[in-house]
Amino acid sequence: MLINQDFSPDRTKYIGGSDIGAILGLSRFRSPLEVWMEKTGKAVKQLDSLPLRFGSFAEEFVASEYARSTGFELLHDESIHIHPEHSFMSAHIDRFVLENGSTPSRILECKTANPFTLFTSSEWGEVGSDEVPMSYLCQCIWYMAITNLDRVDLAVLFGNSDFRIYEITRDRDLEAMVIQKATIFWQEHVLKDIAPPAISESDCHTLFGKGDPSKTVEATSETLELNKRLQLLNDEIEVREEEISSIKQSIMNQMQEAETLTYQGKVLATWKAPKPSFRLDSKRLELDHPEITSNYKVPVQNSRRLVVKAVTN
Repeated sequence: MLINQDFSPDRTKYIGGSDIGAILGLSRFRSPLEVWMEKTGKAVKQLDSLPLRFGSFAEEFVASEYARSTGFELLHDESIHIHPEHSFMSAHIDRFVLENGSTPSRILECKTANPFTLFTSSEWGEVGSDEVPMSYLCQCIWYMAITNLDRVDLAVLFGNSDFRIYEITRDRDLEAMVIQKATIFWQEHVLKDIAPPAISESDCHTLFGKGDPSKTVEATSETLELNKRLQLLNDEIEVREEEISSIKQSIMNQMQEAETLTYQGKVLATWKAPKPSFRLDSKRLELDHPEITSNYKVPVQNSRRLVVKAVTN
């Protein structure tokens, strides 16, 4: 493990623990393309937001709760750690755990999570297990590789009343695979400035946002089948939407003027008007004061929209 005293805060020069899950396509919040755009300077990652500020604020509490629960002493080292062989691999460790003396024996990673995910998601396992969201697991693997430590305790505060500790132990085969894929991403995409493949509709809009009216592409047999499948799914959605509308109508007919529908004292549905809101009447403003509105008109480039045509034989 190296501590780079000349470490640049420029995130485009390194892959950090919060990046690796996205690079492997295992993050629900970011794609490999988004990470690539940040590392190549084509997009700037938001470094200040309410969730980020809360996470930083809550880290101190989670760490203190871990220390209280385990009795271990913690080391808050704000240095940036760099892998001795791969200079693009960086780690900012929340805390080091000192079990015996002053030498770190494991890593503490602090997290907060929505308590509802315990019941609606299979990502979280039993306390003490290594069953955690894949992006967090990748982050732990990344940190162990860089620090050469063999365990990460992932301390998680769910809501404000459920504190859990998960235990991630080092798997060198898995670690080697993660480093290999990260190296390919860094060398073949970041350094060569070549975008990774799109893995979502959003990625496609980012990569191919501007269309060329002069271009036409002949579909492959595979794309033809996908087109037919998409048409069938669209038809099913239309049928479901009609069924939903019919069911809503039946419920509304029973409720009539009532705003609440109950069954044995439990609320089943409500039918209320939202609070009144106010908006600018732009059409009237343009009619009454065209000289004002003309000064504030700006062109808007709409996103491309995929329209599927039915194929007839």
